[in-house]
Amino acid sequence: MVQHYDPHNFSPRNSLGYLLKTNHQLMHECADRVFANHDMTFMQWLALVKLKHGLAETASDLCRSLSHDNGAITRLVDHLENRGFVERERSQQDRRVVKLSITDAGSATLAELTPPFIENLNSALDAFSAEEFAELNRLLGKLKTCFEQKSASQRESS
Repeated sequence: MVQHYDPHNFSPRNSLGYLLKTNHQLMHECADRVFANHDMTFMQWLALVKLKHGLAETASDLCRSLSHDNGAITRLVDHLENRGFVERERSQQDRRVVKLSITDAGSATLAELTPPFIENLNSALDAFSAEEFAELNRLLGKLKTCFEQKSASQRESS
């Protein structure tokens, strides 16, 4: 097994976790600035995207996929519902489950805000060639797969 890190000269500033987390935070800050004039946060926009594309159906799904706690997601969904972007509906199969769906107003808002977000994202990635961007995506996908496999392996052994 290749040893990518050495415990004797490990530096947090060069660690994978630090670099990923820092980039994640910076991306959120840039995105929040794009949405600020529209009374929308990046997290609210992400929730709408996940609902629109079938990546989440319930608040619990949003909690997992957005890595937020129940209380924060409840407030986020409440806000989106109050603005008419999301609807809640009890599941007919299991009355304990409340399904979320994006409304036409939510879809329209998503359609309006996605282009400036994409423009901002492309601007931030301007230093990457098309090949570098493709390689970055490939490597991040590979990293995700490695962590998913490690996580599954750890669950099975416990």
